[in-house]
Amino acid sequence: MAAVDDLQFEEFGGTATSLAANPDATTISIEDPHETPKHQPGPLRGSGREEDDELLGNDDSDKTELLAGQKKSSPFWTFEYYQTFFDVDTYQVFDRIKGSLLPIPGKNFVRLYIRSNPDLYGPFWICATLVFAIAISGNLSNFLIHLGEKTYHYVPEFRKVSIAATIIYAYAWLVPLALWGFLMWRNSKVMNIVSYSFLEIVCVYGYSLFIYIPTAILWIIPQKAVRWILVMIALGISGSVLAMTFWPAVREDNRRIALATIVTIVLLHMLLSVGCLAYFFDAPEMDHLPTTTATPNQTVAAAKSS
Repeated sequence: MAAVDDLQFEEFGGTATSLAANPDATTISIEDPHETPKHQPGPLRGSGREEDDELLGNDDSDKTELLAGQKKSSPFWTFEYYQTFFDVDTYQVFDRIKGSLLPIPGKNFVRLYIRSNPDLYGPFWICATLVFAIAISGNLSNFLIHLGEKTYHYVPEFRKVSIAATIIYAYAWLVPLALWGFLMWRNSKVMNIVSYSFLEIVCVYGYSLFIYIPTAILWIIPQKAVRWILVMIALGISGSVLAMTFWPAVREDNRRIALATIVTIVLLHMLLSVGCLAYFFDAPEMDHLPTTTATPNQTVAAAKSS
């Protein structure tokens, strides 16, 4: 019975002392189930950086998206490499077009629509459609302005197609290239700036031009006031998409540089829209003088009189 007497509950008050003597010992903590667990304080983060992570995404989210899609990069000289840029379905294109027409304040266009699968299919065909919309509408506008004039003979101006293609595609590729280079340069100067890839910037610019397709068609209306109202509406919608997309990427930079970057983006966009309206639709009218052709009888009479 001596063994039974040894089985007694004892309180071990020297737990801290035992752990100090043997730090590798395994301990089990039994807590009251009714006790609310205490949250350990985590590292504090600024509200600005939290908003940046929500809008732009951090490296972990980008890696997760890439691993989820299991995208494999092919060599750039292969057809498969360029095929990935056009791997997009109709629903995604329509969703991105809708996002460019209805910008949501506080939402980033790249993070919301582009980053999961950037493409060139939408921007390419939007630019191509805009080129023909501007060229055809410009010809029709010129025809309607001079309709009814006896001295006016309509001649299709096919050169407007090539001029519009040069302007639109140069803007949709060269401006994103310059902006991408600038963001990469500022990223090397200011380490906490989150930059976009070149393909993402091309997508933003390409889809932001969609609003000008119906605008160019409505520019056929031969009223300058209506045309300028339409261009201001289109500029406000597309310009807000660009400003809200690129402001989170530069706002951590120097205040003057950030504001100058956004102002430059908007001014270049304004120059494109106003330039297209002025050149293709509001070009100065030429005086159509009547062309007189001398008949053979008039020529013989003039010779005899001389």
